[in-house]
Amino acid sequence: MQSRFSLLENRFVKNCDKSVKSTGIMKNQSGNPGQKVLVVDDEEDIAELIRFHLEENGYQVDTCQNGLEVLPKLEKNTPDLIILDLMLPGIGGMDLCKKIKEKYSMPIIMVTAKSGETEAVLGLELGADDYVRKPFSTRELIARVRSVLRRVKEEEQNEFEGNITIGNIFLNLKAHKAFINNFEVDLTLIEYKILNLFMTNPGVAFTRDKLLDRVWGKDIYVTDRAVDVNIKRLRDKLGDEKERLETIRGIGYRFNEA
Repeated sequence: MQSRFSLLENRFVKNCDKSVKSTGIMKNQSGNPGQKVLVVDDEEDIAELIRFHLEENGYQVDTCQNGLEVLPKLEKNTPDLIILDLMLPGIGGMDLCKKIKEKYSMPIIMVTAKSGETEAVLGLELGADDYVRKPFSTRELIARVRSVLRRVKEEEQNEFEGNITIGNIFLNLKAHKAFINNFEVDLTLIEYKILNLFMTNPGVAFTRDKLLDRVWGKDIYVTDRAVDVNIKRLRDKLGDEKERLETIRGIGYRFNEA
């Protein structure tokens, strides 16, 4: 089993995983062992490789090789997260992502062999929460799984508690106020909405179109330029915390916790 996975990793994942696997630093580090992950990939060997690493880290894993199998499976057993390949028989990953998000709220990490930015942007627009590209590092994939699941848990907790703290930024969701180092930051309504969206979804990449829909609304006509202008103004007001608002070239923006 080990030798088989070693051969697969040589074909599909980056060499940086070899030292990680041999030292065992990835093993059993999941913060929530027992969480369920559904891996959807038409290449059975890759699906089993991902399963192997996820199970080593305490996750319960199921797999599908055909897009048509996914929705019936979700009706019987809902996972905590889906790892979804872009190229699938039956129904493609993009269409499947859209259908899943129309009915379910579990996060999706999209895996694609495509090298361009278009597929990543489209996947995010359709509701994917994150993405990785083949050849991928299993270390990176596991880290993204942990990050997304942790974010979902924190969002649920923040919704209950009514506030969010990241670094020196404190967001009072009930009062609609932002503070840095205990000093209130004077934000416009749009700036507050942007910061709220980013802080409730740390690490998530948002395209400009998605920001327009989530902040301004789908029925309001505003250009991409409005997004960039308001992001710049928000950065200026965040002071030493402005580096958390990261520009992703060709895609959009994300807010970093680290």
